[in-house]
Amino acid sequence: MTSSGLTETATKSWSGSQKRTASRVAIFFGATALTLLYIPILWLAIMSVSERPLSGVPWPLSTKWYDELAGETGKWLEPLELSLLIAAIVACGCMIMATIVGRVLPRLRWRGRLLIVFLIPIFVPGVVASGAMFMFYKALMGIKMGVWSLILGHLTWALPFTILAMLVVTTRFDYRLLEAARDLGASKWERFLQIELPLLKPGIVSSGFFGFLLSFNELPRSIFLRSGQQTLPIYLWAESASHVSSIPLIYALSTIVAVISIFLTVTALWLLFFGGRNPI
Repeated sequence: MTSSGLTETATKSWSGSQKRTASRVAIFFGATALTLLYIPILWLAIMSVSERPLSGVPWPLSTKWYDELAGETGKWLEPLELSLLIAAIVACGCMIMATIVGRVLPRLRWRGRLLIVFLIPIFVPGVVASGAMFMFYKALMGIKMGVWSLILGHLTWALPFTILAMLVVTTRFDYRLLEAARDLGASKWERFLQIELPLLKPGIVSSGFFGFLLSFNELPRSIFLRSGQQTLPIYLWAESASHVSSIPLIYALSTIVAVISIFLTVTALWLLFFGGRNPI
């Protein structure tokens, strides 16, 4: 073997070793991140069926806290109903607005810059955005703080995420289908209802799911914009900070919310990435 061949072999071997090292480092940090994310949720669920959760010991197991939670619906049912109402309205708004923006944005010349404008609210700290919205809505627009201010605050927070979800679908949409339908005499509404809407449905549904979840679990904006209204996250936050609250109930209620949220998130992601496959 010539010297050049030895050099090439050594280079390939070094590159392969480097790739394996990089893969191991990535796997380590990825596993660490997943552990830090999911272990607390799993531990919360385990403690919710522990007879003495405040002791940190998961045994003996018991469902007494879920039974007690069912018997105290007067405390948390009203905040839950308010959160569900606001989240449902925000979800509907997100589906409509994300569909409109998501359909148009990929066709615009300045779509990259416009997308950055839509995404900037994601990176503004929640406390800063909440204080700004409180002063703007109350002092300048004269909007009374309450349900509608909560809806507006949650909508501005959830909309950028739902637009991203819609863009996952619209950026892979084949617009030649619409052109072909137009050449065959289909009207604008016929093209939208019969071709575009079915193909965009995974993005629309996913936008609704994400809008619902982001609103349902939102705390900072709710604290500033509520004016006495108590959503479920505010209730859980207040109960957790209280020295006289029944903390074990927080374990059970938080576990239920976490399980439902994870289920809806997984469903939305599945629809977004796998539910839009179409044989056309």
